[in-house]
Amino acid sequence: ARAQEMIQLLSSFLRHSLDQQSVSVTLEEELESLMLYLDIEKARFEDRLIVDFDIDPEALQAIVPSFILQPIIENAMNYAIADSEEGGAITISARLQNEYLRLEVADSGPGINLDDSTEGRGIGLGNTRKRLETLYGTRYDFKIANREPSGLKVSISLPWEASHDVEKPGNEAVLSGVGA
Repeated sequence: ARAQEMIQLLSSFLRHSLDQQSVSVTLEEELESLMLYLDIEKARFEDRLIVDFDIDPEALQAIVPSFILQPIIENAMNYAIADSEEGGAITISARLQNEYLRLEVADSGPGINLDDSTEGRGIGLGNTRKRLETLYGTRYDFKIANREPSGLKVSISLPWEASHDVEKPGNEAVLSGVGA
């Protein structure tokens, strides 16, 4: 029964991933995608994983790159939760600050030696930084910091953009025919 549940969760996540064709989504849509991934991890780690959300409701309609949080969460799972017998906690927060959306993922793991790498462990954080640079040029901020007494926090600040400012996939033909 447990294996069947995991296969169903994985199937839902993969189906959603394949259906997701947008480069950008609302934060609300991003969190829905993330929940599918977290459902798999919760089944895997059971009571060893605690996930807390601290999301400003105003931030939910902000535009973010699709699947921007998943590699950061995966990094936390691999280095903070999986290596600990007790498991751990992850907190995901989002706030609007001035003209920016601030996203943070914090874990209760051991943290990292920041002198060894500016990218963090693995390829997920480095790829996330490169993706943000490609999408935003110099108009973003990406920071990795150790937490006290332990843990790691990844912070991303993106220019705030409301969902109504972005065309949805499939609207291009409709919009191009308006002036014709």
